[in-house]
Amino acid sequence: MKNFFKLDGKIAIVTGGAGGIGEALAMGLGIYGATVVVSSRNQDAIGKVAERIKAAGGQAVAIACDVTDERSVQALAEAVVQKYGKIDILVNAMGMNIKREAFEYPVEDWDKLFSVNVKGTMIACKAVGKVMRNQKKGAIVNLSSVRGIRGYTGGNVGYCATKGAVELITKALALEWAPLGIRVNAIGPALIITPGTKHIAENPELAKKYAAAVPMGRIGVPEDLVGACIFLASDGAGFVSGQTIFVDGGLTAA
Repeated sequence: MKNFFKLDGKIAIVTGGAGGIGEALAMGLGIYGATVVVSSRNQDAIGKVAERIKAAGGQAVAIACDVTDERSVQALAEAVVQKYGKIDILVNAMGMNIKREAFEYPVEDWDKLFSVNVKGTMIACKAVGKVMRNQKKGAIVNLSSVRGIRGYTGGNVGYCATKGAVELITKALALEWAPLGIRVNAIGPALIITPGTKHIAENPELAKKYAAAVPMGRIGVPEDLVGACIFLASDGAGFVSGQTIFVDGGLTAA
């Protein structure tokens, strides 16, 4: 039986590749054999991620892109096809949160959140999906959240709404594109400690509170998501589409 999880020879794009989660997923794809195109708006940041992947023995290149700008994403897809001739994997790891109480939620913040988390996901899927359609094969992995299926307080109404949208974008595209050989899945993490949430880990009382809500008794780290990403991107998930793997320490089991 072949090694279903090797990604040798595959070309993978990781949007949001300079973020805490995006970098971990890009590193994982590179270690498992894929050539990784690391992308975000910050060329310097993604360049450093690409260098770290190469230092670990992988292959990577950094190409800047703004996922909220369709022309920018189309240019990214075209550049990758011109350089490598194909795109096998797309991982949409970008995401943001703007916490506001519902009564006071500014429309401009709502629009910004949806622009990145929802519009950005769909634009990337659309542009890369067209390449995969011509190849008659491809794997897309979106970044959802436990908040895509479970509400939460603390000003998270906008974030929950965007991740619920990502959930259904994933399912709808999986159905529409299944006859074309394109698989579309998602990863749904619980709280993950990244540069944007490190204040939680640095506050013992707050960290204890969040960890207590997780059946496994700890808060997640970006590396916890790598295994699910590799699986969904690999031939080992060749008959899996429209699914979300919740990497949450058992949180959504209740």
